[in-house]
Amino acid sequence: MDAERTVKTTAGRVRGIASPRSESGETTVYRGIPYAAAPFGEHRFAAPAPASDWDGVRDCTSFGPPPPQGAQLLGAAPWGPETSLDCLSLNVWTAAREGDRAPVLVWIHGGAYIVGAASELTYDGTRLAESGLVVVGINYRLGFEGFGHVPGRPDNRGLLDQAAALRWVRENVAAFGGDPDNVTVAGESAGAGSVVSLMASPNARGLFRRAIAHSVPGDMLTVDTARFVSGRIAEAAGVPLEAGALAALPPEKLLEATDLVLAHSPSKKSGGVRTQPFTCFAPVVGGPELPEAPLEAVARGAASEVDLLTGHNAHEYRLFTELGQSVEIDGESDLAVTASRLGLGGDAVAAYREVHPGATLRELYAAIQGDALFAEYTARFAEAHAAAGGRAHFFRLAAESPAVQGRLGSCHAFDLPFAFGNLDTDFGRFLLDGEPGEAHRALSDRMVAAWRDFAATGDPGWPAVSADATAVKVWNTEDLLHDSDPSPVRALWSGVAIVPR
Repeated sequence: MDAERTVKTTAGRVRGIASPRSESGETTVYRGIPYAAAPFGEHRFAAPAPASDWDGVRDCTSFGPPPPQGAQLLGAAPWGPETSLDCLSLNVWTAAREGDRAPVLVWIHGGAYIVGAASELTYDGTRLAESGLVVVGINYRLGFEGFGHVPGRPDNRGLLDQAAALRWVRENVAAFGGDPDNVTVAGESAGAGSVVSLMASPNARGLFRRAIAHSVPGDMLTVDTARFVSGRIAEAAGVPLEAGALAALPPEKLLEATDLVLAHSPSKKSGGVRTQPFTCFAPVVGGPELPEAPLEAVARGAASEVDLLTGHNAHEYRLFTELGQSVEIDGESDLAVTASRLGLGGDAVAAYREVHPGATLRELYAAIQGDALFAEYTARFAEAHAAAGGRAHFFRLAAESPAVQGRLGSCHAFDLPFAFGNLDTDFGRFLLDGEPGEAHRALSDRMVAAWRDFAATGDPGWPAVSADATAVKVWNTEDLLHDSDPSPVRALWSGVAIVPR
């Protein structure tokens, strides 16, 4: 890196700018660096192809375009038919210099596998770069483009994009002051689902040393389910489930068809809570990109060389029930039916009610669904990894949002502004219902330090999970450390299998 903030990559030189969030001006951000070719035209529904080289110095002062996506979900990036399709790019934040060996953190954004972009201000890597990391945020294909089943084409194209970005990091990050032998891949929600899938994927073997996974969704699809979903989307788009016919459609037509399928897919079958699903995509298990479910893979020691930091928030599902998801519950019998479908016993609702006295049916549903989708899988993944010889550290965020009259609690995504040190962004201010106080700033400082220390050494500052006990770091304005998981509901889930659907 020279005085003009230019760096030589394998494809050509790039120029960055001082990060606008860097008070000292010493952190440089490089935006919109292509790591693969635009995944359209001849590359539609294919594995990522190399980006073209360029002459001269490429101006990397503006973010690259987001991948095609709708606007139906919180966290969606602005996208329209006029948006450039050259969406496989990444951003680098660094305060290091070439020749340094700073730990590297590669961020994979969440968004239910259908929305999001690395350009979101919540994911700005300035504070983490100032702590001593080189931070890389990546875009990857979403929705049908990234995870839809297309006959004759690879499934999990979004995961293949992520692996291609990790290969770019291995080949180029040293020029930004990063250590290619000390890479941590990190993500939240669908990003965390991607992280654990990369731990199990042959395509990503050896590309990272550590993994951070916040709020891991246990939702995975079999190839048969993915084929069925894609068949419905193709039918809604008016074409056969065939690569050529699908590739002839502009991406907005597949987005419209996906919306139609979701709109006609209520979760109620006969009895149970009535909701509207917000995604029909997830990593597809059973093909060469992801031969086995991540939980099964780590349980047999497939990723035991990867250090893991994982955890979840105390009230995950309230983000959805309190911010827009339609939820209809006629009575406690509906809740009991839904709990039974999740694999819980007949006493589960009563047990949850004992843990949450005075809770409404909607609040009990949010508690059960949050555990079903995020909490149990995340804890079980840490335990399976540790039991197979891997190193795993587990946390639970208990600090609560004061927004929406306090109804959000410690909801899904509440951890993000804290871990990135970005409490003063619009999203941070919304979740904190205003400017952050000193206690919240101190909590953020501790979480940033934990990420930094884990990326540097594999130790975030508290004991690892052992074969005998799941040590839990509880993040709050005053932190706690439990020698073993004190959750009173985990026993209810002990016999519930979590397998691809």
